[in-house]
Amino acid sequence: MIAVLLGVTLLARSIDPAHSTATFSVQHIYVEHVTGTVPIVDGTVTFDPTTLAPAKVTATLDATKLRTGDDDRDAALQATDWFDTKKYPTWSFTSTSVTPAGPSSCTIDGLLTMHGVTHPERLDVTIAGTPEHPLYHAVAKIDRKVFGMSVTRLDPVIGNPVDVTLDVVLK
Repeated sequence: MIAVLLGVTLLARSIDPAHSTATFSVQHIYVEHVTGTVPIVDGTVTFDPTTLAPAKVTATLDATKLRTGDDDRDAALQATDWFDTKKYPTWSFTSTSVTPAGPSSCTIDGLLTMHGVTHPERLDVTIAGTPEHPLYHAVAKIDRKVFGMSVTRLDPVIGNPVDVTLDVVLK
C-alpha cells in the first residue's frame, strides 16, 4: 500500500511473523531473570522508504504461544493469575505518534492492550536495512502491575518492570 503524507510517499508493509520476534525478561526471586518469547503474528508498518522511518505501526502478538522454556511456568503464566490467555489470547500495539531521535532511530508512543487493559507505552526504536528489507529493533520497559498482574502469592518476589525487545522484519 502507498500513501502520501505532507508530500512524502509512504509505504505500508506487513510484519513477517516468520522472521520477527518479541522477547521479554523479568526478575524472578531477586536474582535470576526469566526470559521468554511471544510470537508476533500480524501487523503493519507504514514508513518513509527514503529514511525507513516509521509513521504508523500496528502489531498483534499471540499470548497463547508464550514460551519460557519451562512447560510448568508457561502454563502458570497462561492461567488466570497472570495473562489469562483463554480470556485474552492476543496482545496488541497501535502507535499514536512517532518522534525522530536521530538518523536511524525514533521513539514510538502507542497503546498496548494486554490482559484486557490498554495503557500508553513507549518504544525506543533503532532502524536498519533497506527499503526492500527494513529492520526495526525496539525496546521498552513496561510495568506488569499496570496490566493487572499482581494477584499471585509470588508477587513480592517477581520484578515489577518487564524488559521487552522486538525485532521486526517486513514482508
